Amino acid sequence: MTTKNSDLVANFEASPSVFNPAHELHGVLRVAQGTVALAAGDSTDNDIVMLAQIPSNASITFINVVSDGLGGSCTYNVGLYETDGTVVDEDFFATSVADGDTLSSGASATNVNLRFEAANINTIGKQLWENAGASSDPGGYYYVAATFNATGGTLGDMSFIIHYVVN
Repeated sequence: MTTKNSDLVANFEASPSVFNPAHELHGVLRVAQGTVALAAGDSTDNDIVMLAQIPSNASITFINVVSDGLGGSCTYNVGLYETDGTVVDEDFFATSVADGDTLSSGASATNVNLRFEAANINTIGKQLWENAGASSDPGGYYYVAATFNATGGTLGDMSFIIHYVVN
């Protein structure tokens, strides 16, 4: 039988103990959430909905983005943008999420964590600047955004819940 310690446990057991990064242990959990009313022309291919600005040193643990049925075969990606609107990775978190999942459609819609739909599981505990591929923390913020990759064309709501940890 073997026992394998996570870095958190190994740091605790080290002599002297090593402090763990706050975004990995005992950090502060924050929430960004809201609803965006989309007009008929807001859900066409390559349209972007900037959902929330998240600090570059935050570690995202949960993302849920749901919408009304927006028409056609509407789908969207969930990814990262610079605050000047430059795309970092439009589908870092999720690819081709189908419209029509609403928060009122039951537990299945509200409990879907898109955090790892496209992102590798080894990105857990990484700070946003690392997810963005930066070599060091630039400070500031990144936008989490939904980018349509198939046209909808009808009006409706898009709601989101993002949990993140900061130190």
